[in-house]
Amino acid sequence: MSDIPQAPNRSSIERSGGKIGVLILHDLLAAPANLLTWIDGLAAEGFTVKAPTLAGHDGEWTKLASCSWPDWYRGAERAFLELKSECERVFIAGHGVGGTLALRLSQIRGSEIEGTILLNTVLFEEGKSLSIITHLPALFPSLATPPLDCSVPAKTAVRYPRTPTKARAAARTLMALTEEDLYLVDLPLMVAYSVDDHQVHPTNSETIIDNVYSADIREVIFENSFHEVALDFDSDALVEETVTFIQDVLSGEVLRGESSAEIDERELIDAEFDAIVSGLGLDDHFVHPNPRWQKFSREIRPATIAISVGLIYITSYLVIGIDLLGLGAWPGILTFLGGIATLIWRSAKNDEQVDPDDGAAL
Repeated sequence: MSDIPQAPNRSSIERSGGKIGVLILHDLLAAPANLLTWIDGLAAEGFTVKAPTLAGHDGEWTKLASCSWPDWYRGAERAFLELKSECERVFIAGHGVGGTLALRLSQIRGSEIEGTILLNTVLFEEGKSLSIITHLPALFPSLATPPLDCSVPAKTAVRYPRTPTKARAAARTLMALTEEDLYLVDLPLMVAYSVDDHQVHPTNSETIIDNVYSADIREVIFENSFHEVALDFDSDALVEETVTFIQDVLSGEVLRGESSAEIDERELIDAEFDAIVSGLGLDDHFVHPNPRWQKFSREIRPATIAISVGLIYITSYLVIGIDLLGLGAWPGILTFLGGIATLIWRSAKNDEQVDPDDGAAL
């Protein structure tokens, strides 16, 4: 692994070619050099390829802590516009979080993009403990980076040894926004993923396929590689599938937008919904009931705080080994149980105060 400031293997990579351009975005903590097989494979087919180094990835890992996802997006967008000025038609591709950025770029500049290639793209992460930690950067400024997920023996890659918590939290924000706006994507897609990816679960790719509005989605499954496909056994297959997809889009075999069947189905559903609503005859004088839950939430606030503090204490002890009181996880456990008991007691007390005859008048 490399962690040298301004190291050559963290530099952006460009390959000159014809009038068809491909923008390739690398994963979080990684570098364009990890995708060199993919880059050179496309360049060999005559494409102009640009693989920029994302913001915060061109020096020591601590530099990444000062960047957020808009910084990464602006760098990707700038590289796209540069490539667009050089080429007649442009495709974008991304790996991991780079794929998330490619999706975001497709949502915002989709009309200018010919097609998007996604490789093990991430929209959500598993693990509640990691979610809690990323929201506490003051206590956990960085985390150890997991081992390289590649099945090929003795493979090395450019990768930071530690992950700034702020960078991980920024990535999670980008993922949530991108997942929420998947319906904005209507251009041709190639969604490629590994069935044995130990960093990004295949359900991420399935979520993309199920929620975009693209008429043509090419699903490519790699069975011989882990997360780092471009460094793994399927690297040649990745290049071949990408070239085929690009050529099919250029020839018109792969189309943009919703298919006619999807449009007809959506219009039928909309028409049925309008017909149902028009026949309801809703009363304009409906009065909402008194929102008792607002008072209830204020009463249970101390209990919820105790539960949260208890969970944080337990997580800090189990994951990081922090033992502030020298009593192991017991202070957190007792605080958590106390919060649960208070919550139950407050709920029972609130129920006793509610008039059983106080209902809605029909």
